[in-house]
Amino acid sequence: MKNTALIYCEDYFGKMDGKTANGLVRRSEKYDIVGVIDSKKAGMDAGEVLNQGRNSIPVFHSLEDAINRLDELPAQFIYGIAPAEAFLKSAERELLFQAMQYGMNLINPLHEFLGEDEEFLQYAAQCGVTITDVRKPPMKKDLHLFSGQIFSVEAPIIAVLGTDSAVGKRTTAVVLQSALEEIGLNVAMIATGQTGLIQGASYGVAIDALPSQYITGEIENQIMRAYNIEKPDVIIVEGQGALSHPAYISSSGILKGARPSAVIVQHPPMRVNLGDFPFMKMPTLKSEIDLIENSSNAKVVAITINHENMRDDQIDQTVASYEQKFEIPATDVLKHGSDKLVQSILTAFPTLKEKKVLVR
Repeated sequence: MKNTALIYCEDYFGKMDGKTANGLVRRSEKYDIVGVIDSKKAGMDAGEVLNQGRNSIPVFHSLEDAINRLDELPAQFIYGIAPAEAFLKSAERELLFQAMQYGMNLINPLHEFLGEDEEFLQYAAQCGVTITDVRKPPMKKDLHLFSGQIFSVEAPIIAVLGTDSAVGKRTTAVVLQSALEEIGLNVAMIATGQTGLIQGASYGVAIDALPSQYITGEIENQIMRAYNIEKPDVIIVEGQGALSHPAYISSSGILKGARPSAVIVQHPPMRVNLGDFPFMKMPTLKSEIDLIENSSNAKVVAITINHENMRDDQIDQTVASYEQKFEIPATDVLKHGSDKLVQSILTAFPTLKEKKVLVR
């Protein structure tokens, strides 16, 4: 049975920096999400906030509101915001102390490790709860350097990259995984960030918490674990940041460590500036595709879009425009599904067609 969990996402649920909460509400194999805290959207259904239809997950005004209205106390309290500064504010510390006093275990996705904070440790001991720092990397003696084992992998490796952070790369990867499994393929998913790990990914590591020397080796190691254990037909690697982004090196590590032969690129057409760096213009889709293909042996086989601030007719027009310009399939997986992505992969890797159990 899944552990019940309440997510804190004040003022950010449904927004870019609320991506951890957004992802968990969309899908969680590990936790049964019973509510989200965001006073700005209190009273709404969480699924409707994300434009995916009602899912009966309520949005509460506060922690007290949630405790008073839920039938049972959730087992876990998840901090669901991914702020650029990556540290708790004083009011948030107090809120997490209150959650522990209610008897809830903490799930912390920040770079700030609460399990190493004396005040949090004292509260946890007093309240009999646990603290899980999702981004805490393994000890250096347990980390892996790149070895070249990745070159022995015969299954297609597909990376879902993007033109910015928080554009839906993980969501697209998860949707694609489900779609490929529906046609009978055995798919291994490699999470590379905190949200994928909290969602319950069997393989992965939060690569932005690793010393740079070990990023490629840890990605390779997780792929090799999945390859040797699962014997997958396809391996999907979740992307992070963007190859062109000046603040992140994650995409470079993914291309070097995973050695994908195919890439799907996610892009938000209406985003003018980088999400966390509003003084910098977004890269063009063409420049990102060119950068990916010139920096690796990978071929971009499809485009997916993030429809933030777009009407349905704009989505349709943009998809048609991209397909004409780039001569590869394009889609919005949340609006139009993933059939085009599946077909692009089957076209890129014809041997997969022989392994299909069902025909779409």
